[in-house]
Amino acid sequence: MGKVAFVFPGQGSQYVGMGSDLCRDFPEAAAVFERADAALGFSLSRLCFEGPESELNLTANTQPAVLTASMACLEVFRRAGAPQPQALAGHSLGEYTALVAAGALDFEDAVRLVRARGRYMQEAVPVGEGGMAAVIGLSVEEVERVCKKASAYGVVEAVNLNCPCQVVIAGSVYGLEAAEALAREAGAKRFMRLPVSAPFHSSLMRPAGDRLAADLASVEIRDLAVPVVANVTASFVNSGREAKELLVRQVYSPVRWEESVLFLVNRGFDTFIEIGPGKVLCGLIKKIDKNVKVFNVGDKDSLEKVLALAGEVG
Repeated sequence: MGKVAFVFPGQGSQYVGMGSDLCRDFPEAAAVFERADAALGFSLSRLCFEGPESELNLTANTQPAVLTASMACLEVFRRAGAPQPQALAGHSLGEYTALVAAGALDFEDAVRLVRARGRYMQEAVPVGEGGMAAVIGLSVEEVERVCKKASAYGVVEAVNLNCPCQVVIAGSVYGLEAAEALAREAGAKRFMRLPVSAPFHSSLMRPAGDRLAADLASVEIRDLAVPVVANVTASFVNSGREAKELLVRQVYSPVRWEESVLFLVNRGFDTFIEIGPGKVLCGLIKKIDKNVKVFNVGDKDSLEKVLALAGEVG
């Protein structure tokens, strides 16, 4: 019998309207959004349901919004009879959702932390001076070679190791420009600038990590009831103390997503359920291992589909 892992999306999965259908039909989803509004002192729920998109896409809003929408999906899924996961993982910001799901971090603390995290990450590099790009069609090693050469012009690093032949890089504007020319020369199929306003997960984020460490010091993270695969190590973290240290490092370290998924596959996990807005992780996981089963629970329709496949899922 295979094992089930729940995975949680990060920034980039947000859309105006997320969570609204679940809140309309399920009081447990509405309660999650109400708790987020109270914790933050403004109506995050209205921003999620109605926009405007430009406000929702501001990092300090996006991070608590995606976490809240994901937790609302999880609460509804649990109430409807979700299988018990044997492991959890999240992509970047999604690691906070995983820690809440693992019983290690209180939801209100998580929402406040990721709002601050978003602000610190944005403030670490002035707007317009840094960014990110996806490189399609080169291996991690090839992308790292490109970054090494391009760093003569400015900081640029491989930061999201997502799946075979999809690596996201981040750095200064000049570093990215040099990397684009070198990546095309090396045979990259595509080089796509991402619609983000800062070079997340690069060493330029270290000041944000230092500021976040001060906030994390005052928050309790308990030992985990379900193991979480950490982005920084691509292996299980079980203690709250270790989880806290890794959340600080995660801000300025690569997200090792492909390795994280393979870590689980190699331990007998054959079913991955993405919980939260969008289906980005389902797509990445299928590219990493086409033999595993992937499902997503992001709205009422996808919830009903997964529940109808109960035999296959759990």
